Amino acid sequence: MHPYWLLVVLAEELHFGRAAQRLAITQPPLSTAIKSLEELGAALFMRSKTRGQLTPAGAAFLVEARRLLEGVERAKSVVRSVDQGMSGRLEVGFGGTLLFRDILTIIGQFKRELPGIEVMLREMPSAEQFDCLLHGRLDAGFGHGGMAPPKLKSMPLKEDELVLCLPVEHPRAEESVIDLRNLADEPFVMFEREMNPANHDAVIGLFSQAGIHPRIVHYTRNWMTTMSMVSEGCGLAIVPGTLCRMRMTGMRLVPLAGFAVPARGMLVWNPAFVTPGLERFLESATRALAALPPR
Repeated sequence: MHPYWLLVVLAEELHFGRAAQRLAITQPPLSTAIKSLEELGAALFMRSKTRGQLTPAGAAFLVEARRLLEGVERAKSVVRSVDQGMSGRLEVGFGGTLLFRDILTIIGQFKRELPGIEVMLREMPSAEQFDCLLHGRLDAGFGHGGMAPPKLKSMPLKEDELVLCLPVEHPRAEESVIDLRNLADEPFVMFEREMNPANHDAVIGLFSQAGIHPRIVHYTRNWMTTMSMVSEGCGLAIVPGTLCRMRMTGMRLVPLAGFAVPARGMLVWNPAFVTPGLERFLESATRALAALPPR
């Protein structure tokens, strides 16, 4: 039993016998505990045959003792809450464009279900997310692709489709669908493979299906740059269809005729580092994804 708690009870009873009875201990251990506290350099309790009284130093010490004990109880409550997955903090990575792939819907539902758990988003390429997950530096991540690397697990996000991004001044900008085979001579802006291998390979696969070798004139490292270059007439690009939600001017997104290639995304985590809070997050994400309407 903490000696600070013994002091609090004694201060409330002002009698060693009654305090010991209330604490369910004998009087000698209580006296020994108070004496050990008085080794701080000041008497805390004035004793008499009938009752005791706190000294001024004892009264001051009582205030701090109560404050410390309340802090200990708060700490215990926090520990229990975190252990039960009711509070705490999760660090979740995400690829920039996946922000438009229901990530905020998933996190919004989780916050409503468990407001005691803080979710901090960190934008980073998928490859960097996977490395952080493998080394326990991230709780979960929203990455590109359809298959998690070894040692990691994943659940798929709703699929997106790759579409053509072209300037509004382009002769084909008003068409409802465009055949990629008719664009063999067009210049293309391409996403760097190291930043998003899954998307890069899907786009290359799309060109391969169309039987054309793309004329790549520029490489970019994020979708905002890609679409900005297209809007400025630097070339065309193949991008995820959900980027229409960026509402960028100067360019249009048009479906591709005959070639439906999905742009896959996934929620990834490391089963070796699953905390109660992360377990609840994954359960919530599963429910949120199941409730989403088909695209």
